[in-house]
Amino acid sequence: VQLQASGGGLVQAGGSLRLSCVGSGRTSSTYAMGWFRQAPGKEREFAAAINWSGGSTYYADSVKGRFTISRDNAKNTVFLQMNSLKPEDTAVYYCAAGGRILVNGNVVQYYDIDFWGRGTQVTVSS
Repeated sequence: VQLQASGGGLVQAGGSLRLSCVGSGRTSSTYAMGWFRQAPGKEREFAAAINWSGGSTYYADSVKGRFTISRDNAKNTVFLQMNSLKPEDTAVYYCAAGGRILVNGNVVQYYDIDFWGRGTQVTVSS
């Protein structure tokens, strides 16, 4: 599976962006998919994930209530709608497919990722 992310850009604090990630090659519609992000000087961190059917979604506490993940399996595409953006959301956002999702209390782990896309830069100005 090849993943192509798009939709990043520069936005003012409080604004919105919508990221898209299109999967090609072997169908991605049977995989869990999600988004990670990496800010300058920091480790890559989980942001959001969605199961293969789209029936279950998972979020990091830092984005819960502001970001919404969704998918269109007919188009092999996953979306991340980002609202009420903050400067601390500035990062390179990476699309992921495959792997496992584990929920332990309020902590979501999305790991053993099978496929990564190239990142798309999101910059939020104050």
